Amino acid sequence: MTLAMLVSGYSRPEAEELTGTLLKVKELGYITIGHREASVPFSYLDDKRQPVGFAMDICAKIVEAVKRELKLDNLEVRYQLVTASARIPLLANGTIDLECGNTTNNAERQKQVWYTNTHFLTASRFLSKVESNIGSISDLKGKTIVSPAGSTNIKQALEFNSRLNLGMTIVPAQDQGEAFLMVETGRAVAFVQDDVILAGLIAISKDPKAYVISDDAFSRPEPYGIMLRKDDVAFKRVADAATAALYRSAEGAALYAKWFTQAIPPKGINLNIAMSPALKRAFENPTDSPDPAAY
Repeated sequence: MTLAMLVSGYSRPEAEELTGTLLKVKELGYITIGHREASVPFSYLDDKRQPVGFAMDICAKIVEAVKRELKLDNLEVRYQLVTASARIPLLANGTIDLECGNTTNNAERQKQVWYTNTHFLTASRFLSKVESNIGSISDLKGKTIVSPAGSTNIKQALEFNSRLNLGMTIVPAQDQGEAFLMVETGRAVAFVQDDVILAGLIAISKDPKAYVISDDAFSRPEPYGIMLRKDDVAFKRVADAATAALYRSAEGAALYAKWFTQAIPPKGINLNIAMSPALKRAFENPTDSPDPAAY
């Protein structure tokens, strides 16, 4: 650098100052969103096989913020279908830049990935057929149950199975759709998953009245967050600012109502899940804490 440059207030080109995901997006001209196939109403495919949902709308706000940050008039958005077991590896290796779905934020996962502010609170429960008369976790003793591979839920089921000596056969499924089908066809008596996901799957099933969600839970309330790469400080700053502004605004409550208390595509179902007091507090004071006690 010459003395003239120093005197004139020379600064490095913007692209050189960028790091991590922001630099990657600027150089490539696109950002890749990881989405789920059947995580109603967070991230799922509509009747045109297009990804839609509450988390997808939140990610759209993050993308808008990235465009502003990078001063881009146009930014291509690409979509990549992910499963419970593949989502973290695909984020880590750069295939996707954001994972937009129903991913639980916990301390163990934060060793591998980061999250932006919490957008939902759930608990791990099980779905079964009404005709099975399974009312509690203890009723699952000796039964075959299913849960998505790589999920928090299957780990919790395994812990309960060991601690309570239930003798359950726990089958890992590729995704929520496969797990539900196993209960529907009688290959498993119960499906362990986050309660809100179970509610969505029941609502879009052939016979919603045939299924019931347990009162018993395998967990305390757990936070969901949009997942991003670990140690990407600049990108997380943009995502945190965008989500905090959304959740604190009237638009945040309206977005929640759109997906949880109104008819949603493709069948026009209404989940009728009012925002919990704990989530209202989390929206008023956005946090990425993985600790259930923080809510």
